[in-house]
Amino acid sequence: MNIREMNKIEKRVLVGMSGGIDSTATCLMLQEQGYEIIGLTMWVWGDEPLEARQLARSMGIEHHVADEREAFRNVIVRNFIDEYRQGRTPNPCVMCNPLFKFRILTEWADKLNCRYIATGHYTRLEELNGKIYIVAGDDEKKDQSYFLWKLGQDVLRRCLFPLGAYTKLQVRDYLRDKGYTLKAEEGESMEVCFIKGDYRDFLREHSPEIDDEVGPGWFVNSEGVKLGEHKGFPYYTIGQRKGLEIALGKPAYVLKINPQKNTVMLGDAEQLKAEYMLAEQDNLIDEGEVFGSSGLTVRIRYRSKPVPCSVKRLEDGRLLIHFEAEASAIAPGQSAVFYIGKRVAGGSFIASQRGIGMYI
Repeated sequence: MNIREMNKIEKRVLVGMSGGIDSTATCLMLQEQGYEIIGLTMWVWGDEPLEARQLARSMGIEHHVADEREAFRNVIVRNFIDEYRQGRTPNPCVMCNPLFKFRILTEWADKLNCRYIATGHYTRLEELNGKIYIVAGDDEKKDQSYFLWKLGQDVLRRCLFPLGAYTKLQVRDYLRDKGYTLKAEEGESMEVCFIKGDYRDFLREHSPEIDDEVGPGWFVNSEGVKLGEHKGFPYYTIGQRKGLEIALGKPAYVLKINPQKNTVMLGDAEQLKAEYMLAEQDNLIDEGEVFGSSGLTVRIRYRSKPVPCSVKRLEDGRLLIHFEAEASAIAPGQSAVFYIGKRVAGGSFIASQRGIGMYI
């Protein structure tokens, strides 16, 4: 390969194109920066992505479609259903990013001789001590750094995130200035791409045996006293208050879910608060920094406020997290993402809190 060809590859970037506002702006911004853009649309759910194809054609961009519907259903959707059936609250976007979105982008980038991959995520990158870190996007309402903690260094070194320094309103204005007025006016895409409406209806549709296998169970209080019947533990999440369909004369929240007994524990808001939690399957960029930082914070769900904390590793490999400010509604299956300032220091999955007393 001669120098000219090498230089050309250095400026080739494969963009994950959904056909929406953010990926369209990403393509235009990178084109302005002198990159040669190739679009890749991942067909994982629903109808064929014709809009993305038409958009790429109108922009003069080479475009490809990766049909991953079967694999996506077998891995991401199956995991989503299985997590609820184990009494956990899943994070499908956190799983999809390393297993599908960025893996497929990287594989296709290699195939198409692209040096970089890019997406419309509202996040930035920063290099520190030879490591690449994800940094929260400037738009606090749109920041998507929380969903990217499982990405490895090899992938991050190839990523471009041009929207990280913009707000959503600025991106819409940018598209209007570029003549994409209709695109700029489009609504927001759903947080979980394969669910329209209530996740409970989705569970029933895609796991129709769930009601026969699980069936109704009991709401109980913290002493184990039965309070009334519920529809089955997969239909409830930690911290839930609405839709319980039980009258106790005061607001009640889901405190715990016991899939073995098919019980859902209810209590008041005070009982949801926690001083500690357990987490597992972590990805920490610099363990010494995470365990030793006095400025560490953790977010325990998307859009939750960062909570100051300290972390230590237990002998069984899990993490014990001590909250130094109020934390509430610890939901196993959700992600615990660690930050130092705006920089993502790593993440993990919130584990079952059973037996946490012996570690405190």
